[in-house]
Amino acid sequence: MTEYQKYSFKRRISNWLLTRQAVLVPVSLVIAIFIWEVVVSIGDFPAFILPSPGLVWARLWQVLCDGSLFHHSLITLGEVLAGLFIGVSIASFLGYILAKSTVIERILSPYVVASQSIPIVAIAPLLVIWFGPGYFSKILICAMIVFFPVLVNTVVGIRSVPEDLKDLMRSLLASPWQTFRYLELPASLPVFFGGLRIGATLSVIGAVVGEFVGADNGLGFVINRARGQYDTALVFVAVLSLIIMAISLYGIVVLLEVRFLSWREQPNNIRKNYRRIL
Repeated sequence: MTEYQKYSFKRRISNWLLTRQAVLVPVSLVIAIFIWEVVVSIGDFPAFILPSPGLVWARLWQVLCDGSLFHHSLITLGEVLAGLFIGVSIASFLGYILAKSTVIERILSPYVVASQSIPIVAIAPLLVIWFGPGYFSKILICAMIVFFPVLVNTVVGIRSVPEDLKDLMRSLLASPWQTFRYLELPASLPVFFGGLRIGATLSVIGAVVGEFVGADNGLGFVINRARGQYDTALVFVAVLSLIIMAISLYGIVVLLEVRFLSWREQPNNIRKNYRRIL
């Protein structure tokens, strides 16, 4: 088989998977649940070690009916969104400053890197002690865990703007705001959204870590309490809720990326329209 034939075969497989993605995802979930059920049946595991899918579903239905899952999920989601907003806002602002000023970057970079070298699990108890077990400490933990990836991607995105385009803006006597609005912001958005994808998923981890340390509400609290009571089915329910939350936030970021980066497809559309006119 030649290299071209191998490339064509891989391309056909990739296109086939993409066109059937809506079917493959549910099928893969059904297969995973089936394997899970078989493992539980063959291994004869007790419910507190590995509950069956049926037990997890029954526990899910129970917490849905009494409203506790919605209550704790809403609290965790609020902490995640608030921490994500604060972390992204501060990281974007500081990242732009670091990207534009080498002197400030040399001064602040050691402190930023040092702050990220400490695991968030290690400083979460201190934050809870300093700011109390309320919502603020959880939001602060989320913001801290989101901060670094968004900051790095902002700096990389701003500095990835080609110099010849900057020279073009200077030749047109563009103001700093016009340069930012029409050049730096659109050019850095692809890299920025890459960091935002990471930050959106990490924010869920930050909220759970904060709730593990000290909380009386939230999905992290549910997991901690269920673990102590050997209610493993409830642990599975809470973990699945966190997975759905993280996937939803990731999907929202992807939709925003498609919305705000639609201009990248404009040259192709213009070319197609030009051919139609001819």
